[in-house]
Amino acid sequence: MIIGLTGGIASGKSAVAAMFEKRGAHVINFDVLARVVVEPDMPAWKDIVAHFGTDILNEDRTLNRAKLGDIVFSDVQQRKALESFIYPQLFVEYNRRIEEIRSKDPNAIVFADVPLLFEIRLQSMFDKIVVVYATSEQQMKRLIERDGLDHESALKRLNAQMPLEQKMQQADYVIHNTGSLQETEADVNETWNTLSRLKQ
Repeated sequence: MIIGLTGGIASGKSAVAAMFEKRGAHVINFDVLARVVVEPDMPAWKDIVAHFGTDILNEDRTLNRAKLGDIVFSDVQQRKALESFIYPQLFVEYNRRIEEIRSKDPNAIVFADVPLLFEIRLQSMFDKIVVVYATSEQQMKRLIERDGLDHESALKRLNAQMPLEQKMQQADYVIHNTGSLQETEADVNETWNTLSRLKQ
């Protein structure tokens, strides 16, 4: 069973993914895959540098994420260009990892942590979809504290995504990450138990 796990930026997807992993799920994080496929001299890296120029590189030739982020979160067309370079390579790596997991554990419950699941219309890839919800105020606060962004930059990143309320309407399950850790764990537990029963 493959579950799409999504939410908004800084809604707590990674923390929730770790909770599911602790209960026995396999987790594939699309942000991690995206970093793997843009390492220097990989095909996606070459496409990105050809399009955006060498100004977006660090001295060690890795991508300067802050510079690239400033460009793509200010310009929808540039963001789409970046996605068109990354996603084809990302799906090759994703499929490889799915096959690897299935070969070792045919009955695995796999969570794919996909930040832009709805935005890039990947719903059909998953058996069920879980959305992690936090309020926009909580997201802003976490973005500013976690990533050291100023208010305007944080708001740009937040506004670049579909509102969480819309994502919740399309979800099979919602994990509320708005209260205490124990409350989030309780939501995770209930969802995990339901998914485990469905798998049988």
